Formats: sequence, structure tokens, C-alpha cells
Amino acid sequence: MNDITQPLPATRRNPAMFDGASIRAALLDAFRKLAPRQALKSPIIAIVLLGTLLSALITIATPGNPAFGIAVTLILFVTVLFANFAEAIAEARGRGQAASLRAARRDLVARRLNGRTRAGGEVRVAAAALKPGDYVIVSAGEFVPADGEIVEGVATINEAAVTGESAPVLREAGTDRSGVIGGTKVLSDEILVQVSAEAGHSFLDRMIALVEGANRQKTPNEIALTMLLAAMTLTFLIVVATLPALAGFVGATLDPLLLIALLVCLIPTTIGGLLPAIGIAGMNRALAANVLAKSGKAVEVAGDVDVLLLDKTGTITYGDRQATAFHPVAGVDAEQLRDAAMLSSLADPTPEGKSIVKLAREQGTALQDPANARFVAFTAQTRMSGVDLPGANDTRVIRKGAGDAIERHVAAMGGIVPAELRGRIEQVARGGATPLVVSEGRHVLGVIELGDVVKHGVKERFARLRAMGIRTVMITGDNPLTAAAIAAEAGVDDYIAEARPEDKLARIRAEQAGGRLIAMVGDGTNDAPALAQADVGLAMNSGTQAAKEAGNMVDLDSDPAKLLAVVEVGKQQLITRGALTTFSLANDVSKYFAILPALFATAIPQMAALNVMALSSPRNAVLAALIFNAMVIPALIPLALKGVRFKPASAVVLLRRNMLVYGVGGVLLPFAGIKVIDMALVALGF
Repeated sequence: MNDITQPLPATRRNPAMFDGASIRAALLDAFRKLAPRQALKSPIIAIVLLGTLLSALITIATPGNPAFGIAVTLILFVTVLFANFAEAIAEARGRGQAASLRAARRDLVARRLNGRTRAGGEVRVAAAALKPGDYVIVSAGEFVPADGEIVEGVATINEAAVTGESAPVLREAGTDRSGVIGGTKVLSDEILVQVSAEAGHSFLDRMIALVEGANRQKTPNEIALTMLLAAMTLTFLIVVATLPALAGFVGATLDPLLLIALLVCLIPTTIGGLLPAIGIAGMNRALAANVLAKSGKAVEVAGDVDVLLLDKTGTITYGDRQATAFHPVAGVDAEQLRDAAMLSSLADPTPEGKSIVKLAREQGTALQDPANARFVAFTAQTRMSGVDLPGANDTRVIRKGAGDAIERHVAAMGGIVPAELRGRIEQVARGGATPLVVSEGRHVLGVIELGDVVKHGVKERFARLRAMGIRTVMITGDNPLTAAAIAAEAGVDDYIAEARPEDKLARIRAEQAGGRLIAMVGDGTNDAPALAQADVGLAMNSGTQAAKEAGNMVDLDSDPAKLLAVVEVGKQQLITRGALTTFSLANDVSKYFAILPALFATAIPQMAALNVMALSSPRNAVLAALIFNAMVIPALIPLALKGVRFKPASAVVLLRRNMLVYGVGGVLLPFAGIKVIDMALVALGF
């Protein structure tokens, strides 16, 4: 077993497009994929491979000069190899990353507790022996032995093995940033972790399987396109099979080798060879953006999203809301409001709570931590927190929270809400800040102003999404006035104010009932139902295990704004497949003008009029068309892996651009390419 302090390698996130090792591995895989079981996964390439075998048999069985038959057989064989190579090189690009991940998923030693507390002592066991529910202690300098959640303590952790980023991150028990991953290193302090994953089913195990393509399933669009291409291939196979009978009516005899060449040029071999590579490359592009897609379907669906649901805090705004002012109501001393606000925030671990304590101390509050205090944690249902301070005669009940929640609380205690409170709340909210109301017992004391800042460039990114026809909806627990001010500044299309977890789920279901695809981001256990319901659920890597299990994507950087990038990755995936399909079908048109005149030139001299490229001879025309057909596959591999350049636009504009560039270009390029190859063949003496 390796020592728990063994250094951890960083993951390679952006491998080169091609390198010697990956090319050699891909070439070997290209030959392995000639096996019948592998070949049958792509009906089009299976037909080409069958044509290769038939042309070889015909060449062997035909007496005379076999040069033409050998040339056709070799070109067809190379076409199959190029198609296999396209898929293999896409898979090979993930192997270097998988090797780094395996280095992180090595055998570790865990300090497992005998029970749930430290009182029972600890025992050192292999990390592979850990089971869900076990509790382990991890100290500074040690590696987290398994996936889990921190149940006690706070620590800085190096997650370079997963994210590739060397900057440490903070993980803390009782927050939405409590999740830890096996193989990451604790840099400071000590934490108690509850294991959540069995050996072999960890986060890193899933990543390795995905980057190697072991778990890649065809997406619905890819399956539909494969079926369409298979139907076209079958149709052309029937057409070619009936040509000898039709030629017999005009006294023509067709060379079987020419028929095989015609079939290969008729069927969409280019997209058939590149389709698997496009799917694998889409997942690799998502992973290059530090987003782990649990399936290729998730990446593709992201490209079809109609509505984005985004939390305000941390996504649209920086999320580090700071207390900037205290606004007491009439008859309340400013010091009384400051003291109550600080007392209610002493146990608040959020940046907002800490900033309230800091501001109160800066303005002169000298209170110490009270004894026998009973702190009340914030919940999404109550939308307030505070403290109960037992005294000699009675208990001081101090609360802070949303205005309506405090109003209901005060009313329930028999108090009266001052008329000026609404005006104070509106004044703070109209400025784009968040108002928190403070009360003590039956009395409202005033308002805390929490300032937040909209992230730079967010408005422009929302404009890009709007240009793609995607509507953005901001979700926030703020009151409607604050939500409206932030929404206007950020440029979102709609917002949900004073939102609870069930409100998110209800909005997603309502949008889906209207036939729209929804994407959302979340990191807490409360977000899990909505993440599971959404068509694209992006969970934060730092979030709870429930959120990561519910979503179909995990952002390794834990950046909520990454959802915007995910949509663009999905769009690029769809555009790339559409563009290369258009090109493949279009360039078949040009190849017809090379093959058809050659096929009937002897029996029907008038067919020579179709030889618009003035090719040197029927056989050279066939060879030139087949060579071009084979060469175009490796030529398009870089484009399939990198993806077609994406520019935000409507579906109509994108279709027009594809038809112009890849449709018209797909028709014209083969004319030039086949003519150049024909001239080269003549120069070589063919």
C-alpha cells in the first residue's frame, strides 16, 4: 500500500490534438476495430468492409491484369482504417487523462473510526475496505481515502487530481460545500468524513470510465442519425444491386468492381466514419471545460436547452454579500439594533453572517459571546435564523431574516409591525441590496443592508444566450424588489423571488409541461429534486453527495456560472454533427459525376457528356473518386475533434450558414479534389 502522504499528480486537462503516443495507440486500435463485432457497430463502415472483401475475392478470381482490382481493394481497406482511426484517436485523447486519474485512485490507508465518534478509537485499514457509512479522520498532509461528506471540521483541500487546478479550496461541515473526493489532499486542519461511495464506484472511477469511452452511450440524435444513414445505405445497396439488370436492357455489362466503387461513393461514408468520433469529442470538450458529463446525452441535451434556471448568489452576483449598514426603525436605538444583529449572527457560518458581526464590532459593539445561548439555524422553510438567550426572568428571542418571515414571526408573538418597515425594506431593495429584518421578541428593531455586486460580463453572456433563443430565469430568496433590481442589472429575462426549494421544482415542471427543455445548477441537498427533474442538472463538485447524484453533470471547478459554458459546448456538439453530415451528403453529389460516366461509358457513349470534370479515363475516374472519398475522412478528423466554431445565432441563421459553407462547399470541393487526383494518377502513369 502507498503511504498516505505520497504526492499527487495533477490531471492533464487540455491534451494536444495529436501526439506520437496517441497516434500509435490509435493506429493499433484501428486494426483491432476490423473485428466483425466492432465493425457491425457502424452499418456504413461494415458495408465498406464487406465491399473490400468482395473486391479482393473478385480480383483473385479474375484473370488478366489485377492492378485495378488491387488498387480498388487497397483504397477501400484504407477507407475502413481511416474511419476506425477517427474513432480511435478520439478515444486515445482521453487515455492520458485516465492514466493521471488512475494515479490518484491508488491504494490509500484510511483512519477509520470504530463507530461514529472518536471515543471508540481508530484503526488503519485499506481504503478499498471502506463501505458507505464508515467514518474516517483525515488530517493535514493526508489524502482523502474515499468519496464522502465532511460531518465535522473545516479544511483546505488540494483538488488538483480532479480539477487540474493547484489553488486549494475550502470545505466545511454543515454547508453546501461539504463534499470531498477520494484521492484529494487535505492541506490544513483535520476533518471527519462519512464515506458515501463503495470501492470501485467512486467519483474518480466514473471519470476514468467516461474519459476512456467505456460508458459512452449513443445519444438520441446520434441514434436517429445512425438509423437514417443505415436506411440510406440500404436504399443505395438495393439500387446498385439492380443496376446490372437495368444495364442488360441496353446491352451493357457492368464491372463488379465499378459497382462496388459506386456503392461506396453513394453511401455517406464520411459522416459514417466520423460519427463516433464526434460523440466522443463532445464529451472530451465538456471535460476540457472541467465538466464531467455522466453521459453523452447530457452534453447533447444541453445544446437543445430552452430555459436556464440560475441561482442569483454566486452565479449572477459574486455571492459574497457584505453587511454595509444598519437601519433602525423609529424609537429604536442604533446600538440596540447592532447588538441584536451581532448576537443573531454569532453562529452564522455564512459570509453574510460573519460580515454582520464584523460591521457591528467596527461600529462599536463590544458584546462577548453569550453563555447558555441556543442558536437557531437558518432553513429554507422558515427563512430566518437567530438566537434564544435564557435570562433570570425571561428569554430574549432574537431573529433575523426575510421581511415577510420576520413579520409573521412578530405577529405570532403578539407584536405589531411598524408601518415604516415596508418603506425601509423597499429603500434598501431598490438599490439592489438585500434587506434582512431584525426583531427581538415582539418588536421589530430595524433592517440590515447586505450589498452584492453583479459579476462582470454576465449581462453580455445572457445576451449571447438570448441570441440563441434561450431564456434565462434567476432564482433568489430575496424579496421581489431586490430581485427585480438585480434582474434588470444582470439582463435576465425573468426571475423568481422569495424562492423555496419546492418553487424551483414547480417552475421546472411547469416549463417542461410546455414542451421546453430546462437546465439548472445546484449544490445543496435541497437542490437535489430540482436537479433530478431538470433535463440538464449541473451539480457543483464541492456540493453535497445528494446533489451530485441527482444531476447528470458535475462541475469540477464548482463555478455556478459554468452552466453557460455547458450550453455552448452542447450547441457546438449539435452544430458539428450537423455541419459534417451536410458536408458528407453534399460531396457525394460530385462523386456521382465521376463514377456514373465511367460505369456506362463503353455501352452508352452519350454518357460521356456527364464527364464534366474531363477525367482521363473511366478507371482513373473511379480510382480518383475512391481516393478522395478515403482522404476526406482523416482530413476532417481535426474538425470533428475540435468542433465547428460556434457563434450564437438562431436556428434559421445556423442552418443557412451550414448549407452555404458545408453544403455548397461539400459539392464544390470534390470536383477540384478528384480532378487533382486524376492528374496525379496520369502523371504516375496510370
